Amino acid sequence: MPLVTGAVAALACTIISVLLVGGVHSRVAEYDRERTTTAALTFVQMIKQGRLPGQLPVVDGVQAAQVLDPRGRVVAATPDLVGGPPMASFQPSEEAVSTFQVLCPPRGLHGCMDVIAFSVSQPDGDWTVYAADPIGPWYGSGALLMFVLAASLSLTLLTAFLTRRTIDRTLAPVNAIRSELAEITATESERRVPVPPTRDEIRRLAETANATLDRLDAALERQRRFTSDASHDLRSPITGARAQLEEALMHPDGADWPRVAQNVLVSLDRLQAIVADLLALARLDAAANAGDEEVDLARLVSTELARAVRDTHTSVDLDQGVVVRGDRLQLARLLTNLLTNAERHAVSRVSVSVAGEGDEAVLTVADDGAGIPPEDRELVFQRFVRLRESRDRDPAGTGLGLPIAREIARSHGGTLTIADSETGARFVLRLPRAPGKGRPKR
Repeated sequence: MPLVTGAVAALACTIISVLLVGGVHSRVAEYDRERTTTAALTFVQMIKQGRLPGQLPVVDGVQAAQVLDPRGRVVAATPDLVGGPPMASFQPSEEAVSTFQVLCPPRGLHGCMDVIAFSVSQPDGDWTVYAADPIGPWYGSGALLMFVLAASLSLTLLTAFLTRRTIDRTLAPVNAIRSELAEITATESERRVPVPPTRDEIRRLAETANATLDRLDAALERQRRFTSDASHDLRSPITGARAQLEEALMHPDGADWPRVAQNVLVSLDRLQAIVADLLALARLDAAANAGDEEVDLARLVSTELARAVRDTHTSVDLDQGVVVRGDRLQLARLLTNLLTNAERHAVSRVSVSVAGEGDEAVLTVADDGAGIPPEDRELVFQRFVRLRESRDRDPAGTGLGLPIAREIARSHGGTLTIADSETGARFVLRLPRAPGKGRPKR
């Protein structure tokens, strides 16, 4: 970046220098021509007044001048050209009294010079006055050229230095952020990058990085807690089955092997249920989308209620034509988990309703049980979390049914929450309705 900035500054300085030197050169050339013209006009005036000397004086520093009579003879000249031939042979046109030409060199002189010729009408004919002055160098003067070069070089170096300094100061917080990120590991996920005091893009970058680290830290904490809980829940049925088998093997003759086998099968069933729920959660976590099948919620509820005999009375209030898009099997799993949870806690009745509210499809599953305290309503959606009442009613539960239901809702772009109710728990699922399916006209 400093090199690019320095190159741009150098290019700008070069352009400015060329324009400056060119302007000065043009001004100097104009001044020299005016001086040469002034000297020539002085000699013209001498001819008109009839007081032309044989040796012309040096006027305004013009060292080379000649006066030719009508026959082309040099009758007067500056000291360096006395006795010499005419320095030029061109004449002004009939329409003009003077003309300029550049001669390299004029006769009797050295180097390229601006030569002006004046035609002077006299009774005996047209006289000619020549005046010559050396052409100045393209750079005007050496002092000017050195000044311009020094100024350009100084400005370029200063620009590069200030750019580098600004970049270093600007990127210092970025380097600090990079260094901190490089040292953050899974075992030190609580560390955060430094936030600079300035309110600019780098500060927003640091704040975004810290927000991302907060989410990653929370995800790691959930993963650690999930792993710990999963290990405990998986270990319990394995430990129970192992203990029963070891006890039976210690006294094989007195063991009730059918009863032992039945108890081991119960442990294996619980283990299988936990593994199945873990696999379901893993698939939900990895799924990119939830499918694009049209699912009529009222028909889905009717089908799932008809699949099995329920221990409690189930009342339904189903609006027809409430259609969503998604995976039918996943939505059926969500509904089954909610129904199972409601039946586990219900005293005598479970109610299910489906309704359309604007752009949303709303499915509600409620029971008349003890309900869930407001402070525990988010807790029950955490993996492997089971409230005391749930453990008492169903010791074989996995604590993954409600978390799976919420993940399915999220994968379908919806929400699953627990709403207030007079009795029991009331689970509310909200999903976006399929476009053009039963929406009210606006």
